[in-house]
Amino acid sequence: MEKIESAEEQLGVKEEGGFCDYLAIARLDHSTKHVFIVPGIVFAYVLRGVHTNTPVLNIVLGLLAAICVASANYVINEWLDRDFDKHHPTKSQRTAVRRSLDGLVVFGEWVAFVIAGISFALLASKTMFFIACIFAIQGIVYNVPPIRTKDKAYLDVISESINNPLRLMIGWAMIDPTTLPPSSIIVSYWLGRAFLMAAKRLSEYTEIVKSHSKQVLSKYRASFAEYTSVSLTVSCFVYAMLSSFFISVFLLKYRIEYVVLMPIITVLFSYYLVLSLRPGSSAQKPEKLFKERGLIILVMILAGSFLVTTFVDIPSLEQLTKQRYIALP
Repeated sequence: MEKIESAEEQLGVKEEGGFCDYLAIARLDHSTKHVFIVPGIVFAYVLRGVHTNTPVLNIVLGLLAAICVASANYVINEWLDRDFDKHHPTKSQRTAVRRSLDGLVVFGEWVAFVIAGISFALLASKTMFFIACIFAIQGIVYNVPPIRTKDKAYLDVISESINNPLRLMIGWAMIDPTTLPPSSIIVSYWLGRAFLMAAKRLSEYTEIVKSHSKQVLSKYRASFAEYTSVSLTVSCFVYAMLSSFFISVFLLKYRIEYVVLMPIITVLFSYYLVLSLRPGSSAQKPEKLFKERGLIILVMILAGSFLVTTFVDIPSLEQLTKQRYIALP
């Protein structure tokens, strides 16, 4: 059944938003997502070494840049989605839906966060500045009409997922602003994020269609009108398989020992897909995933295995790169 609106909502009466409400739409509590910057730092250090005289300062500036630009994107996301989010069972509680906000103030907040973000990035390096600009532009492409890719099936996932490789590149630029990461790991990171986003949509689709209807879901997000549970499940498999392919290319090309990580990565993809199918799944709110004990354990195992394979050579694995055939008797 559809959400029943309160008397105030039916009359269009909303309480005026205050400073805390404007700050809330920047979603600073979502900063945990910037953990995806860390692999970029590690990969750059392991593969390239430190190519800057101020690595600590660059890390601080890079984090501030990522947080500010991401918050700018959240500001326009929540403001422009307010008439759609009211149809969502939980997002209808968002600040922009429940409070009366001034559009000019919201625009000023977006400009302030963008300027702060790209300024911090420019102080770090020209490479960081370039990445931060793309990050900000992605927020416009994803949220602002007439492009608004979030309303187009599949393109919504692909365009939103670019945030992950951008975070990877920010982490890399903190340590080595003279290069960018290998294309194989950039594409793998992009497709890995696409898997997470597709799983999130699958979780939303399954739960909201069951409790409400597909019509209500389509009012929340137009792209859902073109999705089915089957198409979303298949897309999860496609994104996971392609991400695994490109990360395998990266692992084999840059350090053969990393191939040991593939079984763990496979289990991680599988676990997350199962997680997304649970009722009330935290896959719908990625910023809350740190509360998933099983997922955190798998991530810790992956991180530990990465450190071991980074510093421990396994010569026998070199055989995997040579042509060999099974001789018949």
